[in-house]
Amino acid sequence: MHLTLPKWHDLHAHFRQGEIVPALIQDHLKMGCAGILAMPNTKPPVAKVFAADPLPCWSIEEYLAQLLSVGGEAFENMIVPLYLTQDTTPAMIEAGAKSGILKACKYYPPHGTTGSEHGRPFTTFIDNGVFAAMEATGVVLCVHGEEHGLPGEDYFSRSTNAEELFYRERMPRAADKFSKLKIVCEHVTTKVAADFVAKAGDNIAASVTPQHLIYTVGHLVQGLKYHLFCMPLVKFADDRDALRAAVISSGNRKFFAGTDSAPHAKKVTPCGCAAGCYTGGIAPQLYAEAFEMAGADFNATATQEAFKNFLCFNGPAFYGFAPSKETFTLTKTEQKVGKLKTPAGDIVPLPLGMKSDDAEGPVTMAWSIA
Repeated sequence: MHLTLPKWHDLHAHFRQGEIVPALIQDHLKMGCAGILAMPNTKPPVAKVFAADPLPCWSIEEYLAQLLSVGGEAFENMIVPLYLTQDTTPAMIEAGAKSGILKACKYYPPHGTTGSEHGRPFTTFIDNGVFAAMEATGVVLCVHGEEHGLPGEDYFSRSTNAEELFYRERMPRAADKFSKLKIVCEHVTTKVAADFVAKAGDNIAASVTPQHLIYTVGHLVQGLKYHLFCMPLVKFADDRDALRAAVISSGNRKFFAGTDSAPHAKKVTPCGCAAGCYTGGIAPQLYAEAFEMAGADFNATATQEAFKNFLCFNGPAFYGFAPSKETFTLTKTEQKVGKLKTPAGDIVPLPLGMKSDDAEGPVTMAWSIA
């Protein structure tokens, strides 16, 4: 089986900063990636648009320049969202949009994931004019959709969790009040979130990661596979089934690829475990495996078209740029996957991390890139 596809866009990925960045960019380029949306939860965060702005943080201008200088110029498209903080104002949104450099903003729930300590409650931006300015200027809102500050029994329980609460209580208010605001519900993990996106208007879409299509919380806790620990957490089989059904549908135009690939040279930390799964270099292969696990047959034209829509077309269409004219080839042949060597230390890709506690490799995947 050989699939020749347009090069795709990873519309949610982490490239961090410093000496690790060139290796991460090259890993993305080698898997047929034409463009990226690079997350702004760096240290310091990317929380202003212009370098000249008098705020003690990085700017989109500066972070883009860093990525471009170490290999990012090979991408056809690159978006760095503005991290929404207490310092974000409608005037900042308007000036950034007018300049053309501001394409998207990122909402993080306070302390909800790695580098999210600068986030503010979702209602802050509903009420202070920031979402209204984004709606008026066409800037996309990228949302980490989890309710923050919950007690443990509500954060993850049999009856609900932080993501379900957010999509039942917070997101509907924003969608109703800002009916033309373009929103990406990033890395959705639950049936509640998938159903919300499916029923919403064309201004609302969602990204889905490989891990949330392949694994459940049972895989995480059985043997404590900490390389699968990510935020939001993987959920239950019915949630995974809902995501699978959404992405393999022949009519899917609202769900697209966003890996949330997150490198950690040291996964175990003094305070627990760093959140994030590394899928750089192997994401199309993992997505193909996920489609097959969902019962899709790549010998069928309908499956090939659904996969192409999910991986290559839906995301660029939502963000407003053309799909790539370049191609890459995905083949049903085995591929060995080992650690990614970087100056900051070895990065363990997710399939290898799921193999054993010591994460020695390599491990064999069913698909490869020619």
